[in-house]
Amino acid sequence: MAYTDDAVLSKLSALNETHESIATTAQWIMFHRRHASQTVHLWLTKLKDLPSAKRLNMIYLANEVTQQSKARHKEDFLNAFSPFIADATAVAYKGAPIDVQAKLRRVVDVWRERSIFDREILQDLDAKLAEIDRTRPAAHVGVFGSGHSLSSSSASSVPAELIALAKAQQAVAKAVQPMKTSLKNANTEYEKSVDPATTSAPLPVQAARLNGLLKTLANAEGAVTQCIQARRDLIRELEKILATNREALDSDEKQMMELSGRRTEVEQKRQTIERAIVGGLTTEELSGGAASGSPLPEPDRPQVEALTPPHVQDHVEDFHGNSSSAGHQPQNGQPQPTAFQGAAAPGDGQAAFPSSAPGIEILSNLASQYQAVPLNGSKKRKIETSDEFPDLGGDDGIDADVKEILRKESHSS
Repeated sequence: MAYTDDAVLSKLSALNETHESIATTAQWIMFHRRHASQTVHLWLTKLKDLPSAKRLNMIYLANEVTQQSKARHKEDFLNAFSPFIADATAVAYKGAPIDVQAKLRRVVDVWRERSIFDREILQDLDAKLAEIDRTRPAAHVGVFGSGHSLSSSSASSVPAELIALAKAQQAVAKAVQPMKTSLKNANTEYEKSVDPATTSAPLPVQAARLNGLLKTLANAEGAVTQCIQARRDLIRELEKILATNREALDSDEKQMMELSGRRTEVEQKRQTIERAIVGGLTTEELSGGAASGSPLPEPDRPQVEALTPPHVQDHVEDFHGNSSSAGHQPQNGQPQPTAFQGAAAPGDGQAAFPSSAPGIEILSNLASQYQAVPLNGSKKRKIETSDEFPDLGGDDGIDADVKEILRKESHSS
């Protein structure tokens, strides 16, 4: 068929979604690569006239032509498609169903992975698609994992950052059910083909059954491939969101450190001003001290009464009578007790004991001041009771209870 505008439009009108139709049309177009520029203009016009459901086939055709041209190092169609591919893809993307948009994004990812178009063209294309996603009403964005759309009565709308992820999730949900059905049919047909009962059928019948089984297996394989691709797209979108949030997290942590440093600086400044207020400094004095770098003087501490109790030595001296004579004067008309006269002073190396010590200890101390009486054999020298203890004269400050104990001890001996 000779190359004419009508021939090109006829080929484009007969294009369908099968790979055979797309490959055949692409080969015919590439054969007439001398008319690449005119072909691309006719292709763009036809794409805009088609309904949104059939525009995907036109993008598939452009993908086939450009990839084959790239592989064969023929730059004619690459140069012809480059100025229009971003706008054409955006036209096909806008208003398309969720699953069609996911397929279009997959084509764009293939162009990026294989470097079919320049980086600037792909960046412009990504910006156009992102703008379409942002302007899409929330009521038309699907919920994760469901085929229903959000309505005004929905609890919440999907954020703009998650629209692409929602589309990928919906594509997976739509691909899973056909895959399960195709797998079930393929497994059933395969089990029938290996059943011994079917081997007795005539050979033409067996051949027909095997042909049908091959088609069923091919359909199941295509459904599984589509589901795998949908899951890969979903994982890719998840990785994009994860990378974006990691970068945002690093930025937030840096801002947090900066704010913490500023808060510490302001707190120190506030404390400096408060100390200046307590110290009675003026603004000029505070500014001068800050300029010189010298720290502000600390305010004087308030005078407080000491709470330390008197030393215990003072009480010991009062107890032994070594304090001033004023300590022995009667108070309130009552005589004050004095130390035992027979006890040694604390400075003489002898242990002092209070007047209220038990009688046995007093008796032991008194006995230690006299020499022991020598014993001759088993006889003891009789000591007069009246001479056992010296006459100390009067009570000498001995307590009445102690005196009674001494009296009983002397009678018992």
